[in-house]
Amino acid sequence: MESQEKGADQPHQQYPPPRQTSAWRRFVRSRLPLKPAVDEDPRLLSNRTKGVILGLLGLCACTPGFSSTIYFPGLPMITEGLNAPPIATTLTAALFVLFMGIAPGFWASISDHYHVRRCLLMFSMLIFAVASLGSAVMTNIWGLVVLRCVQSIGSSCGQSVGAGVIADCYPLEKRGAAFGKYFFGVFFGPLLGPIIGGFLIMSNDGWRATFWFCVALGLFAALMVWMFLPETYRDNARFDLELPQTQKSDPTTKPEKAVQDQDQDLNDNDDTSVDRATVVSTTPPPPSPVTKKRRMNPFTPFLLLRHPFILLASLVGGVAFGSMFAVETIIPSLFEQKYNFNSWQTGLSYLGAGVGNLIGSLVGGKLSDRLLLRARKQRGRAMVEDRLTMNIWPCIVLFMPFGLLLFGWMLEFNKSVWAAIIGFGCVTFGMNQIMSSTSAYLVDATPGIGASVTAAANFVRMLIACALTLAANPMVASIGPGYTTVLLAALAWAAAILLLILKIYGERLRHWSGY
Repeated sequence: MESQEKGADQPHQQYPPPRQTSAWRRFVRSRLPLKPAVDEDPRLLSNRTKGVILGLLGLCACTPGFSSTIYFPGLPMITEGLNAPPIATTLTAALFVLFMGIAPGFWASISDHYHVRRCLLMFSMLIFAVASLGSAVMTNIWGLVVLRCVQSIGSSCGQSVGAGVIADCYPLEKRGAAFGKYFFGVFFGPLLGPIIGGFLIMSNDGWRATFWFCVALGLFAALMVWMFLPETYRDNARFDLELPQTQKSDPTTKPEKAVQDQDQDLNDNDDTSVDRATVVSTTPPPPSPVTKKRRMNPFTPFLLLRHPFILLASLVGGVAFGSMFAVETIIPSLFEQKYNFNSWQTGLSYLGAGVGNLIGSLVGGKLSDRLLLRARKQRGRAMVEDRLTMNIWPCIVLFMPFGLLLFGWMLEFNKSVWAAIIGFGCVTFGMNQIMSSTSAYLVDATPGIGASVTAAANFVRMLIACALTLAANPMVASIGPGYTTVLLAALAWAAAILLLILKIYGERLRHWSGY
C-alpha cells in the first residue's frame, strides 16, 4: 500500500515524442526516384498542374533554339578572337542544328523503352549546362565546335520527350491548344536568343557572356524539372482498358446491353466520351500475359520515316522551320551591311518575329481544336487528318511566302527596316501554326510512340534547317537576299502541295502503313 502511494507520488515517465519527418524532407525523398510509379492517369491531373507541366516543357524545349542563336550577334567577335576560319565559325551553328535533329531520336528511344520522361529532361539540362560551361572558357575554335555539338545533344531532349509528355497528359481533341503553347516556347527561344545575346556581348566578357548565361539557364531548368515536374509516362494499355461505372445506372438494363455499351466506349476514339468526374469504381483489367521486353533500338525513331504519312508531315514542318532558321542566320550580317546595326540593335530586330510567333501560338492553339471538333461533327466520325485544319492553308500559301518576299526585297533595295521586320513576323506567324498542326497530327496518328515520331520529324526538320543554314549566306552573296527568299517561298509552295496530298490521301497512307 505504501509502495503504491510512493509510486503514485512519482511523476509519470516522459517518453520523447516520435520523430516526425519534415515536409521538406518528405518532398526531397519524393523527388529522388528516377522512375517513380504513375498510379493516377496523367490525363486526370488538374488544369493547374498541367499548366505547370507545359511551362516546364516550354522552358526545356526553348534551350536548343535559344542557345543556337544567342551568340549570333557575336559571330564576328568569335572569328576574330579565336583566329578562326569563317567555315569553322559557320560549323558552330550548322553542326549544332544537325545534332538537334539526330539526338532527339536517342532520347525518345530511351524514353519509350524505359517508360520515363522526367529524369531524362533533368539530366539533359545538366549536360547542356556542363557543355555551356566548357564553351564559355574555350580558347580553340575546333574545341568550341565539339562542345557546341554536346550542348546541342543536351538541349534537344525537350523537343521529343516534351511531345510525349503532352500525349500523356492531354486527350486527342485537346492537344492542339497544348501543342500551340508548347511550340511557343520552342520557337520563342531562337527569337529571344539574339535579343539577350546582343546586350550580353556588350559586357566585359564579350561573346563568352552568352555561354555563361546558358550555364545559368541549364541549371535553373534542371532544378525546376527536379522540383515541380511529375513523372507522366502513361501506360495506355492500363488506363484505357479500365472500364468505368457511373453513379447512375438503370436497374432494368440487361447485362448484355451493359457489356455492349462498355465495348462501344472502348471503341470510341474520343478520349473524353466518359465523364471522369462521375467515376466511382473501376473494374481492373485481367492480367496481361508476360511478354519478353524488346531490346532498345536507338534508330527506331528514324525508321518511322519509311511510312509516307510521317515523312510527308515531317517535310512540311521541316520546310517551315528551315525557312525561319535561314532568315535568322542571314539577319546579323545583312542588317550590319544594309543598316549599320550594332549587336544590340540586331538583337532587338528579332522582336517582330517574336510578336508573330506569339500571335501565331494564340490563334493556332484556339483554332486547331475547335476546327478539329467541327470537322468530326460534320463528317460524323473521327479522322486523324482533321487535325490538318483550315487555318494552316493560308499560313503556308500566303503568310509565309509573303513574309519571306517582303523581307528579302526590302533588304535587296535597302528599303525600310521596319518592313523587313514585319515580313519576318509574318513568317513566324505562319510557321508556328504549321508546326503545331503537323506535330499534333503525327502524335495523334501514332498513339503510344509520341516521343519517337516527334524525334523522327525533328530529324527531318533539323536536317533541312542545317542545309538551309549552310546555304543561306552563300546564296545571299551570290544572288542577293531578294532571290534567296524567292527560292524559300517556292519551297513553301512545294510544301503546300505535299500537305494537300497528306490531307487527301493521309488515311489511305496510314492504313497502308498499319496505323
